[in-house]
Amino acid sequence: MASHTRRSGPAPRARGGSRRRLPLRLLLPLLVLFALMAMLMLRGYVHSEILADHRVRPPAATDQVPEKIMRGGPVIDTRSGRTESLRLPDHRLVLTFDDGPDPVWTPKVLDVLRKHDAHAVFFVTGTMASRHPDLVRRMVAEGHEVGLHTFNHPDLSYQSKKRIDWELSQNQLAISGAAGIRTSLFRPPYSSFAGAMDNMSWPVTEYIGDRGYITVVNNTDSEDWRKPGVEEIIRKATPKGGKGAIVLMHDSGGDRHQTVEALDRMLPDLREQGYEFHNLTEALDAPSAHSRVTGLEQWKGAAWVFLVQASEHLTDGLVVGLAIVGTLVIGRFVLMLLLSGLHARRVRRRGFSWGTPITEPVSVLVPAYNEAKCIENTVRSLAASDHPIEVLVIDDGSSDGTARIVEAMGLPDVRVVRQLNAGKPAALNRGVANARHDLIVMMDGDTVFEPSTVRELVQPFGDPRVGAVAGNAKVGNKDTLIGAWQHIEYVMGFNLDRRMYDVLHCMPTIPGAVGAFRRSALERVGGMSDDTLAEDTDITMALHRDGWRVVYAENARAWTEAPETVQQLWSQRYRWSYGTMQAIWKHRRALVDKGASGRFGRVGLPLVSLFMVVAPLLAPLIDVFLVYGLVFGPTQKTIIAWLGVLAIQAVCAAYAFRLDRERMTHLVSLPLQQILYRQLMYVVLLQSWITALTGGRLRWQKLRRTGVVDAPGAGAVPRQRSQSSGERRPVA
Repeated sequence: MASHTRRSGPAPRARGGSRRRLPLRLLLPLLVLFALMAMLMLRGYVHSEILADHRVRPPAATDQVPEKIMRGGPVIDTRSGRTESLRLPDHRLVLTFDDGPDPVWTPKVLDVLRKHDAHAVFFVTGTMASRHPDLVRRMVAEGHEVGLHTFNHPDLSYQSKKRIDWELSQNQLAISGAAGIRTSLFRPPYSSFAGAMDNMSWPVTEYIGDRGYITVVNNTDSEDWRKPGVEEIIRKATPKGGKGAIVLMHDSGGDRHQTVEALDRMLPDLREQGYEFHNLTEALDAPSAHSRVTGLEQWKGAAWVFLVQASEHLTDGLVVGLAIVGTLVIGRFVLMLLLSGLHARRVRRRGFSWGTPITEPVSVLVPAYNEAKCIENTVRSLAASDHPIEVLVIDDGSSDGTARIVEAMGLPDVRVVRQLNAGKPAALNRGVANARHDLIVMMDGDTVFEPSTVRELVQPFGDPRVGAVAGNAKVGNKDTLIGAWQHIEYVMGFNLDRRMYDVLHCMPTIPGAVGAFRRSALERVGGMSDDTLAEDTDITMALHRDGWRVVYAENARAWTEAPETVQQLWSQRYRWSYGTMQAIWKHRRALVDKGASGRFGRVGLPLVSLFMVVAPLLAPLIDVFLVYGLVFGPTQKTIIAWLGVLAIQAVCAAYAFRLDRERMTHLVSLPLQQILYRQLMYVVLLQSWITALTGGRLRWQKLRRTGVVDAPGAGAVPRQRSQSSGERRPVA
């Protein structure tokens, strides 16, 4: 997973001024998000959460229904302009089951039918047939007939002809995909006896006949849906006087154990009375209602069932992922609250000391590549330090006069080291080689220190076990919305995390903006490496594996210029997340190592992987299910659950701001941050995963700086200089 880290300038424009195409690694995350939403929409459709209509029309007048239909049998044929009805011969019983197939009760019904060598007709809905195609295949394979019961089970008297056609075609598509057949049998939802036909349902029956279907109602209702008891179901399902009958039962829609038990008892009893149990066409001595589908129709049905099954499995996976991310998020919050508080009490207690106070001079390294707008503020903030230092500005092949600006300042103990552009790790190694002192502070060229920052940063070296120290990086330009979001992230996500990792002895990253090292520790691990794009994470993990302690100095504050546009933020976080993955991969052998390396590998690497890679990647599932719940319900419970998650985050954020002594007013934008900012970070992380999995290579990307963060006074928040509109672009 190694990648070059050489810095380069802006990419040249395409010839002729044509627009550049959207890179594949930007397009893929968008396609993944689109596919995810499409699959969730499909699931909502097949679970009757989209386009579902649960209205049931009350009885209407019957004067337009032909008398022979109302007084006729339960099989109604209006095909090709006919108006006919049929009754079953005596002692022929057609058991019909509505609303399935159900994964629990339909197999039990089929088992009972097979046990007693009986056939039946199953009027299946498209939603259930799409979700459980194996049961439809079993029905057909065991000699039962299958009929349409619409896709979403609406009362068709409320629907337009277009919607009726849609319900029929989708129901047929599901059956075709499940069992490779078409059927000519249809039963309307909420239907009853033929005598219950009225002026609203009869036109629908006529139209259904025009579409080539035979309508099948019933003349014996078991009323099993009421769950009246086994004896009552058997009594109502038994025809009078040996007459033929179509019996209405249900294999779905709730607990059907009474139906299954009644069926098991009544079949042998009725057989002794001379009844035969056929499917409909067998009972009428008619050709089968099934016909095989081939060609395009077969492929369309198979594709439909495949997509529905994929959406079901995906949703199941998302639910598992939601449970994982919920556990990770809550676990991380609990750990942060407990351990960060423990860290704060430990380092703030009266008389706390790292050891002998550090008063020796320190070398401060400032790698700089085209930092003309920021470098003067950076160097002047160092010149105001209350700790003895030397400053080395390593000019990494800048083309904007960065080195000349520093030299023109004429400050004592400030040196410029020039080199050809070789990348930040090479510049830092060059600085270490030229440094005069054994304690080395590293910072970015767009960062400013408070006068006490260096002194606070090096005090932990009073403990000889400490090899490196992470400082408290803060956002200096938080006057914009995107800056305020990053300010929340820095205080809550980064600094609170560092307190936790300090207590656990597995600090993953020393921020490039403010960190300090022992020279001997750097030399033992080979210095800064360009194997990854996150050289700060890489060196921190290497130090842990070498047995050094890495700690957090909360009072060593540094103010950095955060990206001010979405494009710049994207570039920075893409590099960070991809570089973190590279560092984890590079140090993966720590999982099986012994000693200090193994301890870090079995504690630090899993925590970093879970909290910095897996959890952020899965965290948007919370928002996905929020949107899904708002659209498809239950809306109230969804809102309450999301507000609960937001409340937990707000508590952690408020606690983090209190520890860092920050003003709480910035938390006003926290809800909007959770809705918008987190989605951007998710897409960035997803893009990083795709880059890693496809073996892509990512170059170092230089952010456009404005120099808005001035050198602070002692203990003060740095001032932000106003810039012209050409220097500061809008958030988006």
